[in-house]
Order: sequence, then structure tokens, then C-alpha cells
Amino acid sequence: TLGWACWKTYLGRPEWDGYSCYAMQILANALRTVRRPEEALPVIEASLAVLRRFSPPDLEAILTTRINLSGCLLEIGRQDEALALSRDVYAEWVALKGVSHQVTITCGISLANSLFM
Repeated sequence: TLGWACWKTYLGRPEWDGYSCYAMQILANALRTVRRPEEALPVIEASLAVLRRFSPPDLEAILTTRINLSGCLLEIGRQDEALALSRDVYAEWVALKGVSHQVTITCGISLANSLFM
């Protein structure tokens, strides 16, 4: 309920101010937390589309959203798509931050989880 309230609060705001995208991410996380990944999937996809429209793009936010998308795909049983996306995102984090960065390591753990599901 709180996720939906957050989203509704920022629904009318311009995309470029970041609040509407942040509200979508909160909503998607809340839906995944209560085990409703099918409902979270289109919210994550919409959030990713908004992030990609920003100029200049926020690459770290895009990669973080993509790894969340991968986790959501995994939760709804789309393992092959989740694994392919996790591999791509991990490679991009390695190129951006290196193998020792905390976010890269976390992404690597997500990739490993994709292999075991």
C-alpha cells in the first residue's frame, strides 16, 4: 500500500525530476517484497524506460534497475532471460567499476543466483 501511495504522489510530476522514477522503484520493490513479481515487472520496465530517456543517462541507475529487472524475471520463472541480463549487467559493472567494487560483487552474486535457480 505504501508503494502505491508513493507512486500516486509523484505520478503527475515531470519524469526528468527523478521523483516519479524513484517512486516507481519503491513501488516495484514493495511488490517484489510481498511476492507479487508479476505486478512489479511492468513497473520496473517503465522505470528503466524513464531512466533511458534522461540526458545524459545515469548509467549506474540504469544498471541497478536492470539487475532488479533480472531478479524479477528470475522470480517469475524466466530464468534464461534473467541469466542473460545478469551476465550483461555484470560485464558492464566490471567495465565501469572493476571486479573489486562492492556493486560489481553484489551483481556477481545476483548472477550466481541466476545460475542456481
